[in-house]
Amino acid sequence: MSERADLEIIASLVPEGSRVLDLGCGNGELLAHLMRTRGCSGYGIELADANVHAALNNGIDVIQLNLDEGLQLFDDRSFDVVLQLDTLQHLRNTERMLRETARVGRIGIVSFPNFAHWPNRARVLTGRMPVTKALPYQWYDTPNIRVGTFADFEVLARKCGLAVTDSFGLHQGRVVRRWPNLAASVAVFRFEQR
Repeated sequence: MSERADLEIIASLVPEGSRVLDLGCGNGELLAHLMRTRGCSGYGIELADANVHAALNNGIDVIQLNLDEGLQLFDDRSFDVVLQLDTLQHLRNTERMLRETARVGRIGIVSFPNFAHWPNRARVLTGRMPVTKALPYQWYDTPNIRVGTFADFEVLARKCGLAVTDSFGLHQGRVVRRWPNLAASVAVFRFEQR
């Protein structure tokens, strides 16, 4: 999460003073921002060595863990908010991780590149896979296991028994609420367990 406007928008979804678990925290930028500006506390989970070191340097308590192994370290409702930003497309079992997110936190917030964004559709129509700011890799060297769409996540959320309390798209630092499946490069969902 590097774009400042996107960081601010996501941060605004987190209630002040929340205890936060940031899954795939990267360099810890968002969690550090939440601690500094919203009085939050919490932990980051990260797999990559370089990101673990960067998060520690940003003052984040970070646990090195492969998210595909689940969140057994944490009890039910251990956190007020669990963030899962730009991680779903890298996981083998997204359904399991969404259920774990809802189990461990009272509120879950996820974001992922929206493959249904119109420039991606246009690129596929020309017979090529899209390479964009939100999906910056060639098909043959991507760390993404899968791609998803705004509309697909709504179906998955229902299947997992999640109540979506807010959903919108992001594009170039702006919130997109009208036709987010078509007009947004990133999908964002806030949910709770039913």
